Order: sequence, then C-alpha cells, then structure tokens
Amino acid sequence: MALYSVLRSQVLDPLSEHPALLMICVATGITMLGQGVIVPVLPLYAKDFGVSTALVGATISVFGFARILFNLPSGMLSDRLGRRVFLIGGPVVIAIGTFLSAIAADIWQLLAYRFIAGIGSAMFMTAGLTVVADISTPENRGRNLSLHLGSLLVGVSIGPAVGGITAELFNLRAPFYLVGALSLLCSVWAWRVVPETVQRRSEAVAEEQHDGLPTPPSPSKLRPVLANMPLVLVSLVTFSIFFSRTGARQTILPLFGNEEFGLSAGALGGIFAMMALINLATIVPAGAAADQFGRKRTIVPAGMVAVAGLCLFAITDTVAMFLVAAVLLAFGTGIAGPAPAAYAADVIPDESRGLGMGLFRTYSDVGFVVGPLLLGWIGDATGSFRWPLVFTAALMAACVFAFALFARETAGVEDREPAAANV
Repeated sequence: MALYSVLRSQVLDPLSEHPALLMICVATGITMLGQGVIVPVLPLYAKDFGVSTALVGATISVFGFARILFNLPSGMLSDRLGRRVFLIGGPVVIAIGTFLSAIAADIWQLLAYRFIAGIGSAMFMTAGLTVVADISTPENRGRNLSLHLGSLLVGVSIGPAVGGITAELFNLRAPFYLVGALSLLCSVWAWRVVPETVQRRSEAVAEEQHDGLPTPPSPSKLRPVLANMPLVLVSLVTFSIFFSRTGARQTILPLFGNEEFGLSAGALGGIFAMMALINLATIVPAGAAADQFGRKRTIVPAGMVAVAGLCLFAITDTVAMFLVAAVLLAFGTGIAGPAPAAYAADVIPDESRGLGMGLFRTYSDVGFVVGPLLLGWIGDATGSFRWPLVFTAALMAACVFAFALFARETAGVEDREPAAANV
C-alpha cells in the first residue's frame, strides 16, 4: 500500500492533473522507443557495407553531431513559432531519415540519412523538454521533468530488445522501417492531442516577420542566454554527466571489465542493466527531492556520489568493487537526473525558454559526442583504461564544484524560508 501511495502521489496524480504532461510523456516514450530499436542493429547494419570500425562509429556520432547543430535553432524557433510545429515536424524528419536509412546504398548515404534523423531528434526533444518546463511551476518542475525523463528511459530501455527481435525475425533493415512507423505515430499523436504551450500575441508575431517569414532571432535575445551564468554552470554539470555516460559507462567500462576481470558480454550486460534499473527507480524520488529540498541541494551531493563511483572504478581490483562502483555511479547519475533540467528552466526567462533549453541540450549532446572520442584517445595514449576513468572523475568533480561554489539555489527550502520569515 505504501508503494502504491507513493506511485499515486508522484506519478499517477501529476499525469492526471496535467493532461499535457501525460501527452508529451507518451510522445517522448514512443520517440525514444524508436531510437532504442536502432541501438543493437545500427553497428551491424553499417558493418555490412564493408567499412572500417571508425566509420561504423561515425554512424552513431553523426546523429549526435546533428543534434548539436540544431538544438539551439530548434529552441529559438520554438519560442517564435510555437512548440507544436517541432513536436509534429520533428518525428516526421526522423521518419524520413530512418526510412531512407533502410534503403541506403552505401555508408555515405547512411551517414547523410542518420544526420537527417538527428535533426528531427533535435527538433522534437528540445521542444518536448521545453513543453514540460512551460507547464510546470517551480514547486513541481523537478517532479514533472522526472516523469519526462522516465518516459525517455523506458523507451530507450525497451527499444533494444524490440530492435533485436525485429532483426532476428526479418532482417537488419526491418528495424529502420519500424522506427519510421513509430515516428509517424508520434507525429500524429502530437498533432491530435498535444496542446500549444506558448502564448503569443499575434501583433508581436507580425512585428517579427518580414515578407511573411519569421526573421532570425536577434543577437539581443541570444546574448543574454549565452551569458546566463547559472545556466552555463548547470549545463556544464549535465555536460559532465553525458560525457561520463557515453564515454566512461558505454565505451571504457565494458572494455575495462572484460580486460581486467574477464567479464563476459553477458555479465557486463547484466551489470549495465542493473545500472539502468537503478537510474529508472531513482528518477521520480529524485524529482520530488529537487522540488522539496532544492535543485542545488540535490545536484551537488548526487554529483559527488557519481564522482566517488568513477574514482572507485579507477582503483578497483576485484569484481566486487567493480559492482559497488557501478551502484554508486548509477545512484549518483540517477538522483542528479531531473534536477539540472529543472534548474535550467528556473533560471531561463519565460520569453526565451525554448532558446535556453536548446542551449542546455546542446551542452549535453557535446558531452555525448566528445566523451567516447576523447576517452578512447586517452586510453590509447596511456595504454590503460584506468586513466580515462580518472579524467572523467576529475572533469565531473570540477563541474560539480564550480556549480556548488557559484550557482544559487532556485527552489526548495531556501526559497520558502524568506517567504515564511516575512509572514
């Protein structure tokens, strides 16, 4: 009963109270299910073209590179044109890119089509994150963003199994057709049920148009967002989290576990599945903690737990220590999950929220792309998988300490204390 009570208060009630939240979570889950479907298939599909491992890796990196380039424009234009344009159009672009990927004739076409799909992902994910920020208040923003992140993780977690089964039953091209169909389904869902969350005055829109077309955002609007120090500080934290996720967790740790401890692919898969389950289980409590105790009070301790996990990985000499380090890293990154996005939404002015959230996502995608490349280079240069883990721990510690020293609290106990004192 206690578990049901928590589930109802933290998940079911918010989704029933805010239909738009439920709608965007469903859309995000569908989209990320599609992206997860590709994970186990794409390297094998690319390898069939008879190319090098580097080019196989490029089919993954080019998707993230497209998001880096288009997160910011998507955010800026969503402030001007509204979120629905991108929630509907983004999945259509993803569908085009994935349908074309299924019929690619060579690796260069596949790279181009993966880039197109990355553009669609930038459009949808930036607008979706911004919608959740639009409909939330400082009191429930952490909880609502935790539900959005949870829907993302559920889709990503289920997707690989679906993709693997589809490829086994049919062929390596079949999952791409499935992703295209799921993306179109998401577009239809967004068109039919997801409301617009930007309230724009028609005369304001008219002033910002020339010859019937929207003009590019002015530097006067872009400059304050780029110079927003609290936003930069929390974006660096999320950069370090994504850097560790794709660089340390997905690239270095499997190689380290296999070489140092002889862990098989099955054993490593079990460990990473455990870490994913910990991330998923901690998301909703982490969102509630960010609302109740404050974003900064959640981010800093969680970040240091993750740093401790990375440090323990770097010095571990037993499988038992490897498992303890995995648990620490999973708890740290899981608890920190929704708080940075909530903090970013707190410090971004309402009129430029799409632009600000686009910048926030760009930092995370840079970490996503750079992490595997840089840590792989460090591993090759040092001849050890431990030094990349040390570097990741130092990077994350530096970002978390900078945030702890220079960022202000934006929600939770600290904000309520002055109000109570003035009563």
